[in-house]
Amino acid sequence: MSETKKDTSIKFVQCVASCSIALNLFLALNLYLGSSGKVINNQLSWSRLAAEEAELAASMDCSGHGRAYLDGFPIDGKPVCECNLCYGGPDCSEFSPDCPANASGGDPLFLEQFWREHAADSGILVAGWHRMSYSFSDQTYISQQLDAHIRKLHNVVGNAVTDGKFLVFGAGSTQLLYAAVHALSLPPDNTSSSSSPAQVVASIPYYALYEMQTDFFDSRESNFQGDAAILINNSDVTTNIIEFVTSPNNPDGQLNKPLLKGSNVKTIYDRAYFWPHFTAIPNPPAHEDLTIFTISKLTGHAGSRFGWALIKDERVYERMTRYMQLNSMGVSRDTQLRALKLLKVVLDGGGREIFKFGYEKMKKRWERLTNTLSLSNRFSLQKVSSQDCAFFRTPREPTPAYAWVKCEREDDEDCFEVMKSANIIGRAGAVFRADNHYVRLSLIRGDDDFDILINNLHKLVSEEGGVSETM
Repeated sequence: MSETKKDTSIKFVQCVASCSIALNLFLALNLYLGSSGKVINNQLSWSRLAAEEAELAASMDCSGHGRAYLDGFPIDGKPVCECNLCYGGPDCSEFSPDCPANASGGDPLFLEQFWREHAADSGILVAGWHRMSYSFSDQTYISQQLDAHIRKLHNVVGNAVTDGKFLVFGAGSTQLLYAAVHALSLPPDNTSSSSSPAQVVASIPYYALYEMQTDFFDSRESNFQGDAAILINNSDVTTNIIEFVTSPNNPDGQLNKPLLKGSNVKTIYDRAYFWPHFTAIPNPPAHEDLTIFTISKLTGHAGSRFGWALIKDERVYERMTRYMQLNSMGVSRDTQLRALKLLKVVLDGGGREIFKFGYEKMKKRWERLTNTLSLSNRFSLQKVSSQDCAFFRTPREPTPAYAWVKCEREDDEDCFEVMKSANIIGRAGAVFRADNHYVRLSLIRGDDDFDILINNLHKLVSEEGGVSETM
């Protein structure tokens, strides 16, 4: 073949290849954009506008004491600052010195700065036609990619075995907790009622929602009996028993273990706080029949309402799945997409970055709290010891999510009221069925909330005498 013919053949092949690429790109854009899609300045129009709106809200500093949101009420078409508690004004720069410290709620805002630093990695732009169907293409309500990332996460952290386990998604752990009670209280045949309802118990102090949900739904299959300790030596109990085991415990951070054993005892492990920023991760990983987790205390995204259950028994899995189908037809597809995006960021670099960030922040908070209360003879904290952590591969200091404070004076009969008089709003011990000499103080809220808490605590301790007015 002559050089001229050879060059012509090469150019012809290159032309065909270029046309093929251009045609495929054109078809792909039409498939992706639809008939109304447009390209402006080499960018998709809808994503550009959506990005501009998101950037505008994120760019508002709010003096570091608030934030602007896309779904906030706009003024003149622009988002406005929503201020942290105790701050006000158009830019949240006005501090109210007499404002009480909010140490009651469990909003995990201590991780907000981490996500501000990972805005690009964690941001999502969702098309208007994203997942409009009730189900995924496999006719389930569960994203298989999210399922895989959750299993990978537990493998990386080493806090739970997922091999041979089924996954059920829920609207946070809240929805899953009662779904588990429902599944475990049903008789084997799923139809007829058992001779007597299952007795639901937990160890005092316990998370109040266990009792509240069981009483509220008022099922003929279960009722709440209170403290698990009352059944330890009761050999006459032959009915079905469901024990909630919260580990780490809310409110005192202890790594609780089941109190009850026997063929009629079924256990629900609430592992909401079983992550390296709150507790040491022991070795080997937890290998339990039914364990519930939530993204709320993992990434801090409580408002996304996403949780999951790891289930060993297929029949229990099917019952919980049925409950979720009838209750809500699964978790929002948009929520699952966001959870997937967040877990990808968490897993980047083996999960070290977010857990180190969270651990260091909680460690500093615990140190500030213990240093403040160490000056007091009136108040004491729960004992949480240092432990070896399989994740960090080193001993770690305690970093519980909550302070379980005891008023040591006999005449301080209501520790909640003692704190309230000092402009500190906690959660009374009675809420957890404990003595009212106790109060729970949240350590996981935003930096402003924690700073105000420490400041007001220091003022309270200073009233005992012998304590300087400045830290």
